Amino acid sequence: MLIIPAIDIKEGRCVRLRQGRMEDETVFAENPVDMADRWIEAGAKRIHIVDLDGASNGAPRNFSIIQEIANKYPDVPIQVGGGIRDEDTVQEYLECGVQYVIIGTRAITAPHFVNDLCLEFPGHIIVGLDAKDGKVAIDGWSKLSHHDVIDLAQHYETDGVAAIVFTDISRDGMMQGLNVESTVELAGSIHIPVIASGGVTNREDIERLCATDEEGIIGVIIGRALYEGTIDLSEAQKIADTHLAS
Repeated sequence: MLIIPAIDIKEGRCVRLRQGRMEDETVFAENPVDMADRWIEAGAKRIHIVDLDGASNGAPRNFSIIQEIANKYPDVPIQVGGGIRDEDTVQEYLECGVQYVIIGTRAITAPHFVNDLCLEFPGHIIVGLDAKDGKVAIDGWSKLSHHDVIDLAQHYETDGVAAIVFTDISRDGMMQGLNVESTVELAGSIHIPVIASGGVTNREDIERLCATDEEGIIGVIIGRALYEGTIDLSEAQKIADTHLAS
């Protein structure tokens, strides 16, 4: 299982939000490239980047920074989300070296969009399902839809997406622990990989996720816990590798 550090970019800086609230931010680095350096030097095998300004505005706002990270680390897969709502944007990200593009709001509001992207860019499309109480949120988590997480995930599986990133937004940035139960339930309902996200706090969360033996969970995205030091990236990856070996 991959331990995937999150780099959230807002106004050119690396920040973390609480429950996705743009007004509730903590700045952890003025230059997100420096943070990518830190995580990759610590052994990160994949990086998760979110353009928060893009998520709010519906179009990328920090493309050049993301491109710089992708160019600097061509051998480290990068997955990017935030404001990706047309094919041109997807193509631009993939051409600059990003490996996976995460579709969120547009996947919900335009049902055929994901299918079209999977045909055009097979193996590179991930859908991000950000949920609260089983219902999917859109528009940078500002609105809660009536769509059920599992129903949507099964639909996107038939479209051919590479994976699902599942985030419990009630826990994201709150350091309250990962919602392992809901993540396992989702992974058990589909045959494509699931990447867990939201609320990971300490090594016990990593151990609980690894102990589920749910083979469909291929990674976990960690943000605030890494930045505040309650989880050490190298140690977390060793825990995950140990469970895999056993």
